[in-house]
Amino acid sequence: MTKRIFRSICLVALTVFLASVVLIMGVLYEYFSDVEQEQLKMQTILAAQGVSHEGIAYFHDLTVKDYRISWIDSEGNVIFDSASDTSEMKNHLEREEVREALSSGYGESRRYSATLMERSFYSALKLNDGSILRLSISQNSIFTLLLGMMQPICMIFVIALVLSIALAVQVSKKIVKPLNEIDLDNPLSNEGYDELSPLLRRIDSQQKQLRGQKAELLQKENELNTITGSMNEGMILLNRKGKIISINPAARKLLDADTDCIGTDMLSLCRNLELQEILSKALRGERGENMIRLHGESYQIDADPIISENIVRGAALFFFNVTEKEKAEQLRREFTANVSHELKTPLHSISGYAELLKNDMVKENDKIPFAGKIYDEAGRMIRLVEDIISLSHLDEGANDMQRENIDLYTLAEKAIQSLEPQANTACVALELSGVPAVINGIPQLLYSVIYNLCDNAIKYNRENGKVIVNIRDENGMAVLSVEDTGIGIAHEHQERIFERFYRVDKSHSKAVGGTGLGLSIVKHAAKIHNAKVDINSYVGKGTTVVVAFPE
Repeated sequence: MTKRIFRSICLVALTVFLASVVLIMGVLYEYFSDVEQEQLKMQTILAAQGVSHEGIAYFHDLTVKDYRISWIDSEGNVIFDSASDTSEMKNHLEREEVREALSSGYGESRRYSATLMERSFYSALKLNDGSILRLSISQNSIFTLLLGMMQPICMIFVIALVLSIALAVQVSKKIVKPLNEIDLDNPLSNEGYDELSPLLRRIDSQQKQLRGQKAELLQKENELNTITGSMNEGMILLNRKGKIISINPAARKLLDADTDCIGTDMLSLCRNLELQEILSKALRGERGENMIRLHGESYQIDADPIISENIVRGAALFFFNVTEKEKAEQLRREFTANVSHELKTPLHSISGYAELLKNDMVKENDKIPFAGKIYDEAGRMIRLVEDIISLSHLDEGANDMQRENIDLYTLAEKAIQSLEPQANTACVALELSGVPAVINGIPQLLYSVIYNLCDNAIKYNRENGKVIVNIRDENGMAVLSVEDTGIGIAHEHQERIFERFYRVDKSHSKAVGGTGLGLSIVKHAAKIHNAKVDINSYVGKGTTVVVAFPE
């Protein structure tokens, strides 16, 4: 704006200067022309008196420098001319000043010569004898006069230009200064031009609207960041060129991205071909999904196009960790297969024994042992079905079971009493030690925890071995520990013994009649009570299982 004001002032000054020069030169030129015409008239009158008194003799020895004198008779013939030979001159009767002098006694005219770039003034006076005395003088044209005065005009122009520039600089700064000092944060507090008041009021109104919109946008942004930041699923928003415009912490962690990855190309962040394929599909306006492996885990990626006014504006990527889902699906398939296998084995035994009895192919002395086999296999199936029902109940959370304050020490006593016959048969000694520890829990589940741990400790023990059950209060936790002197569990199996139907020694498990679901029941029951289960086992030395319940 300063430059525009500067140029405008300089242009106005230059225009005024040129207009003044033209006007002054024109006025002065006309003024001096009129003065010169009057002087020429006076000279003509004076010369006419001389010619009237002396005749042609007046021109003898007459020296004329600036004027041209012509004496013309009443017929237009030139009698005398101070500049040319009269014999070669044409008739002057048609000259304007001559005709006017003949008719009115005096005449004058002005003629311009484009060749000589000058103008001639003529003054003619009629004498008493009817002849015409004419004087003329040449005057330079205004352009010649202007060229002659070019030096002083240039000097004046330079002075005017310098003064104009200095004035333009000062005036432009003075004009712009109030504009530069406007406080846009507080438009109504400015003291400037009155003409700016509507603009300042408009700016103040728009700023209030912008502040309101900014606050609303910040609130929505914070809400979005809060929502996306707390998501376990990764989310990435991309523009139509595949550049990241938003990414939540879960996605940054998954893709090992920096916090300043906004604006980078998705291809430079992750070069997974399957991911790039579904992303390209989404940017074409088609929904895509696929399964990929990242950091050793399985992720389902959904890519949805963002469409506005039938134009694809970008894409949204969602990363869902389905590792646990796949594991659960794998466990479900294994559980179904194991249940089928576990039920099929006793059913085959029962069917085989029953078929022999039906066809009377069993000796009389063997019928009772066969019936015992059928009974044992049926009991095993019943225990298996009961354990499966218990696990299904635990999977649902056991919300229908009542909680109450129960003493773990008392429950342990009951469990040991019920297992004493089995321990005596296996030649394993059961010992209980510790102190009472009361917790709030479900008695049936707590009893099943103690029972199954002690049952496993007896089954997988050695002859003349021991099972030591201890109840104690430790750091505000009720701690149950079951220690045996049995065969132990190898380290590679310790993480999987709580899986359903998982057996370290399948042949031994079959021999002792286990269902393979005891420790799974323990794990689920402990989870319902927010308890922590730890196992410490060494092959050939024994196993210790510790369950810590919050009181």
